[in-house]
Amino acid sequence: RASTFTNYKDGALFLSTTEESTTTAVNGASASSSDESNLDNLFPNKNKSIIDLPPRMRFAPSPTGSLHVGGARTALYNWLVAKKGQLDFVEGDGGFVLRVEDTDVARSTKESEDSVLADLSWLGLTWDEGPNTPLAKYGPYRQSERSTLYSKIANSLIESGKAYPCFSTPEELDAMKARMEAEGIPPRYDGTWRDADPEVVKAKIDAGDPYTVRFKVPAGARVVIDDAVRGTVSWDAEATVGDFILLRSSGVPVYNFCVAVDDASMGITTVIRAEEHLTNTLRQGLILDALGAPRPRYAHCSLILGEDKQKLSKRHGATSCNQFRLDGFLPDAMINYLALLGWNDGTDNEIFTREELIDAFDIDRIVKSPSVFDMD
Repeated sequence: RASTFTNYKDGALFLSTTEESTTTAVNGASASSSDESNLDNLFPNKNKSIIDLPPRMRFAPSPTGSLHVGGARTALYNWLVAKKGQLDFVEGDGGFVLRVEDTDVARSTKESEDSVLADLSWLGLTWDEGPNTPLAKYGPYRQSERSTLYSKIANSLIESGKAYPCFSTPEELDAMKARMEAEGIPPRYDGTWRDADPEVVKAKIDAGDPYTVRFKVPAGARVVIDDAVRGTVSWDAEATVGDFILLRSSGVPVYNFCVAVDDASMGITTVIRAEEHLTNTLRQGLILDALGAPRPRYAHCSLILGEDKQKLSKRHGATSCNQFRLDGFLPDAMINYLALLGWNDGTDNEIFTREELIDAFDIDRIVKSPSVFDMD
């Protein structure tokens, strides 16, 4: 149905290619007043206090396999906060958003996406917005359908001096890395094209030379978050990552750029995810700050371990939700068990209905220590 709308392409009214948008920025042309208005209106939480807003939560799986119990727990925690928020803010814009992060073209498949959505439906974790509602207020909800939006945002960052085209070749980057490793320096981009002459940049673009778009990390930048599970976490951005890539030379956006743009443009207020994503918060925080969009509140949950105290994997037995379904487990039993893998309500109660979980769940009671998945 979406294809019948003439203006429906990659997320809305934005430039069609990375090269087109970057050339505009390099030539020094400012965005039109219409473009500026689009960007101003793109981030619904801008100039608002996150803690005062109805919770907008998201679960963002990559369709590269089946839904793992760890992913199901993440979805559940986000769903519980969203449902509780909808009870507290009846007239608000809160909800549970399902966003498909399918920019890994080589590994993402429609079959995997269908499988993940089927598993979530079996668990009863129904979403308010998602890939089956592409024309909803903040859609579309597949990253592969939002490429023009990412190009537009990259262009705006170049125009404002917060990103730049980088023409360093793979061979030059390999030599740069080897040199830094030989000198005992943590390898990162050395900023060769960071402050390049605009005329030189324009000439190379006009010549068709391939380039990436890199984020210009501000000098002395630090990113600090107050994580609901981990407490205060901080990074020295300049020393840790250097100027990182936003768009590859193919025009394909990198993961952290997509996530930051999507969280901001979809009005996400709180992000509950696995601790393995904690380091991604550095790049995402820098991007959000550059866009003038408020960062969501973060809660990074500990990993789920097997009985041998190693990260839960297939070697421990069934780990996919679909396998538990095939083995005869009931959805409510899975929900109850998953909820208690890293959270408790401060009582000895171990059996909850969904309604009781919605009422009792609080992200401030997610525990920091890893949980063990007992197959028995």
